[in-house]
Amino acid sequence: MALKRLQLFVRGRVQGVYFRASAQREARRLGLTGWVKNRADGSVEILAEGEEVSIRELYGWAQKGPSAARVDRVEPRWRSYSGEFPDFRILD
Repeated sequence: MALKRLQLFVRGRVQGVYFRASAQREARRLGLTGWVKNRADGSVEILAEGEEVSIRELYGWAQKGPSAARVDRVEPRWRSYSGEFPDFRILD
């Protein structure tokens, strides 16, 4: 059981297309914890923790996003697992 933490910066047309709600649904389906939020520069940031296989599946999902989104680039940053999140939330 390999627990991982991944921070993603998703760029493209990713705000106003239900990206955060879709990411939350996908992360919860995968049993991940963490959060997703819009950034001032128009990107979306995701911080997720959980099983490595599920983290990698979320990473793959983020490269497409929901149907209304247009993802141009996803920048991953692997971090150390902390276990600090009780669930997966949308932040303002």
